[in-house]
Amino acid sequence: MLSERFLTKTVHTLLKDHLEMSPTNETHLPPAKPGQKYMLYLHVPFCQRLCPYCSFNRYPFHEDMARHYFTNLRREMMMLKDLGYDFESLYFGGGTPTIMLDELCKTIDLARENYSIKDVAVETNPNHLVEPWLSTLSGRVQRLSVGVQSFDDRLLKQMDRYEKYGSGEEIFDRIGNAATYFDSLNVDMIFNFPSQTEDILFNDLEKIVECGAQQATFSPLYVSHATLRKMSETLGIMDYDKERRFYQIVDGVLAGGDDPFFNRSTLWTFTRNHLDASKLVDDAPQIEEYQTNYDEYPAIGSGSIAHLNGCLYVNTFSLDEYNEAIEAGRMPIMGKRQLTRHDLMCYRFLVDLYKLRLDKDKFRKDFGVSIEQGLPFEMAWMIANGAFATNNAHEITLTPRGRYYVVVMYREFLSGMNNLRDQARHALTGVEHELLFGDGTPEA
Repeated sequence: MLSERFLTKTVHTLLKDHLEMSPTNETHLPPAKPGQKYMLYLHVPFCQRLCPYCSFNRYPFHEDMARHYFTNLRREMMMLKDLGYDFESLYFGGGTPTIMLDELCKTIDLARENYSIKDVAVETNPNHLVEPWLSTLSGRVQRLSVGVQSFDDRLLKQMDRYEKYGSGEEIFDRIGNAATYFDSLNVDMIFNFPSQTEDILFNDLEKIVECGAQQATFSPLYVSHATLRKMSETLGIMDYDKERRFYQIVDGVLAGGDDPFFNRSTLWTFTRNHLDASKLVDDAPQIEEYQTNYDEYPAIGSGSIAHLNGCLYVNTFSLDEYNEAIEAGRMPIMGKRQLTRHDLMCYRFLVDLYKLRLDKDKFRKDFGVSIEQGLPFEMAWMIANGAFATNNAHEITLTPRGRYYVVVMYREFLSGMNNLRDQARHALTGVEHELLFGDGTPEA
């Protein structure tokens, strides 16, 4: 366990230094690069009630506020057309993107009219796996990702999700019905909740195998500074000592053995064996996590983070400032982070290994040096700790131990991104200054 703790502390320290945001006066994202393929991330920050562990930009739902927001989200999307962008894929994250079905459909339809969209992915919650959402989204949305987190009723109550979304049994039944409406239904799960036991985890895995969903994503619980105290009060103190064992259970049950139920698409995304290939969209990404499918991508909406031209661009977390900027004809960028060449090499190292294979030839072509020259410390540490199953002139693949090391690194990377969001949220004033939690009141 010492190696995991060392890795956690090291990555956390590096990200603290490298994910600091600087103010910017830029009013638009940089223009598109000719010939480059792009996806577009769109953030919808509204939820009926707010989960205690979530650090994404989100606000309690009010219809008039949400309609105003969706109107400006579409305006921001069309600003990108003026900058030369075309998109083959859309990803709606939140918040709860399906919270206003008519506004979501208007946004998707406008995108299809103006861009070369092949594939639309949308996040949702279990209460929307019913009519009219299913019939209305079927055909418009190819990949639906539903946030379940656990089927255990006690955990759902601790997360303030039981009353909102129903019991684990009710959610299980809805998933089986909804899976027939989409090319891919992904179930988002979390492991290593403080009160989660191995029995609870095994029961969740059994439900995933039986539910009929085409994909499952099991991510470890990760938090930010802003959510840590509230999460500790409601769920308990984080225990990283059991994280490795829980990951081994998830990986072994879903993807282990000679005839596994699922194949590994990434370290924590699992795709069911024997899918109907005729339903898959040609050339469309089949992994739910959009960051792994595109090297760079614009992102729009309040609280979104774009990755373009070696920079991270952060949109304001203030809904008032967001609407004001769009209505004034400018994008609502409030900060950016210029990534160094070393940052970009580390990011490629992390994301490629998260996708289970690093292409050394492509790394050398993109950065002008071998990965051994570009990242000598990182490579030496992984080799010394038995992380690589293959490490030849052309590729790197991972041992089971190496897979868990990259889980730790990716968990800390996402936690670092949450802390970047905390910086943006800290810049707010008035009521919007505080991160809101499940009861709709600001965190003290």
